[in-house]
Amino acid sequence: MSIFDPLPADLRDKIIVCSYVNATSKIQIARITDVPQWYFERVVFPGQNLIFEAIASAHVEIHTGMMASSILSDTIPCVQLQVEEASSTLPSWVPIKSLEDAPLDDPSALLNLPETEVVS
Repeated sequence: MSIFDPLPADLRDKIIVCSYVNATSKIQIARITDVPQWYFERVVFPGQNLIFEAIASAHVEIHTGMMASSILSDTIPCVQLQVEEASSTLPSWVPIKSLEDAPLDDPSALLNLPETEVVS
């Protein structure tokens, strides 16, 4: 996931996948500074969902952009942002497309599920 700044090798077995959504109308900076020998910083635009790898003991600092400055608006433990595997969080009615299938040119085609016969 973070190929430009991978976690140190000795922490690779402690990695969790996290998700943060900027629910504000302002640009934010997500920053992790409490992992030794590693620094993480990303711009998160309004409405954007940031998916990233971290360790459970890390904290994400959220800095909100203001006029010519930024303010530390929140510090969130990464373990609170941890996500599960996508397949286990999707409702059972959501069709899952196999990677072997041809690319989907029209996303609305996912809504064209096979019709079932209604028995009265």
